Amino acid sequence: MVQKVALLTAGGFAPCLSAAIAGLIERYTELSPQTEIIAYAHGYQGLLRGEHFTITDEVRRSAGLLREFGGSPIGNSRVKLTNVDDLVKRGLVHPGEDPLKVAADRLTADGVEVLHTIGGDDTNTTAADLAAYLAEHDHGLTVVGLPKTIDNDVVPIRQSLGAWTAAEMGARFAQNIVGEHNSNSRMLIVHEVMGRNCGWLTAATARAYRNWLDTREWLPEIGLSREAWEVHGVYLPEGHIDLDAEAERLRAVMDRVGNVTIFLSEGAGVDSIVAELEASGQEVPRDPFGHVKLDKINPGAYFGKEFAARLGAEKVMVQKSGYYSRSAAANADDLALIQRCTDLAVDCALRGEAGVIGEDTERGDELRAIEFDRIRGGKPFDLGTDWYVEMLDKLGQQHPGKAPSRPDEDVD
Repeated sequence: MVQKVALLTAGGFAPCLSAAIAGLIERYTELSPQTEIIAYAHGYQGLLRGEHFTITDEVRRSAGLLREFGGSPIGNSRVKLTNVDDLVKRGLVHPGEDPLKVAADRLTADGVEVLHTIGGDDTNTTAADLAAYLAEHDHGLTVVGLPKTIDNDVVPIRQSLGAWTAAEMGARFAQNIVGEHNSNSRMLIVHEVMGRNCGWLTAATARAYRNWLDTREWLPEIGLSREAWEVHGVYLPEGHIDLDAEAERLRAVMDRVGNVTIFLSEGAGVDSIVAELEASGQEVPRDPFGHVKLDKINPGAYFGKEFAARLGAEKVMVQKSGYYSRSAAANADDLALIQRCTDLAVDCALRGEAGVIGEDTERGDELRAIEFDRIRGGKPFDLGTDWYVEMLDKLGQQHPGKAPSRPDEDVD
């Protein structure tokens, strides 16, 4: 019997956190109501500080309410337990302390036997490190993680929780943003979508938006045309952006239609931007995980400027849908997947089976507890995906080729 479990959410938001918390609480209440549940506030930050919520009987009775909301009621943070200098700087540990030991000591003091982490690859592999540390010190801890990332880029998981909703919300965001296309003549709209190394979300958002276009009726005689509302270019990190060739194609669209809209992954072309900054002697800002701070180098603004000059745009509008998308409540498809995953997560925890719950692409998409040493980030989007190739063909955009065979490390 498991006496006490702890939950935490970490990394960036995704439209699954609240619903996943609800699912875990309800499943424990159903199968093991005597198990005590706590939730660390703001992820690993709360674990280091010893700050947590207690899941009371009232919370157990009303946990279903969490599915109606996005975000995370218990809070997130970006904390990397192996980045000692950053943790000392932030006052989360004292100089000379080992953060893994501080976290492990807290779990021991709190009597936690099972830790449920809801996060990306960094969140879940860090939890595995904690479990290994505690095992070495004769304190058993079962870690069962859930895969959260709107990028849908966790290897070897077929579908990350919240990604479908993020694409749907990005498409809804685009409906109003693209409506600005004739607020000025020769308008260039850049819809920047989250996705550092993986373009799945940008591609899926463009696809969802175009599906919405398919449901509309048009009146081109007065200027209400499908072509003006269309996505004219989709650019992902996996593909090379040939600015000159694409500018020539899009210039023809601008001349004919009067506006151009592109969907750009925030990680598209970053290597080129970084190389340009470093060549000019500028420092490239990075986060505690060593990743380039995309909000600082601003790819959307960079490519907006580059394309605008080549297209003869009179106005450029760069809009980012990321925070709108990632903080949404989960949609029906995600809720169904989340429920399946949280049910299995609790089942695994009660029998002492560790891992990250997901559909394992290397095991025939079986939903199972995937071994921690097989979890990594940066799964690339396959540029040869049928629906993506078909979309580019309809847009008249040159196909950029196939995705790289080996993923790069990605942000949690």
